[in-house]
Amino acid sequence: MHELSHKDLFAVRRGILKFRGFVLSKIPYTQAGPLQDSDFNPSFEQKGVDMRIGLDMAIFSSNRAVDLIALATNDTDCIPAMKHARRSGIQIALVTVPGYKPAPELLAHCDFRRPIAWPAP
Repeated sequence: MHELSHKDLFAVRRGILKFRGFVLSKIPYTQAGPLQDSDFNPSFEQKGVDMRIGLDMAIFSSNRAVDLIALATNDTDCIPAMKHARRSGIQIALVTVPGYKPAPELLAHCDFRRPIAWPAP
C-alpha cells in the first residue's frame, strides 16, 4: 500500500479499523460443556473507505479535474459516487484482477472494465 500511494496519479484511501467484539469460531456451536476463550475470534470492520472514495470522486467530478476514474472496489456503497461522476461526464473504469467477480450492480454503473494482472509480474 505504501508503494502504491507514491505512484503518480494514484490515491490510496484507508479507513479506520473498528473492533466489533468477539464471535463464535464455529456456528452452530456443537461441543458439549462451557464455552472457552478459544471458541471465539475477534471481529473487526473497516469503516469510512467508501465515504473517502466517494468524496474524492464527487470533488474531481464537480471540478472536472479528471476525465476518467479507475476504481478498484467491490463495495456497492460506491455506486452513488459513480452515478454522480458519470452524470458529470467522467468515465468510470472498474479495475478487475484475476479471480475477482465484480458485483453486478457495480458493472451496471461503470463505463468499462480495466483488467490488470495481480500480483504484478
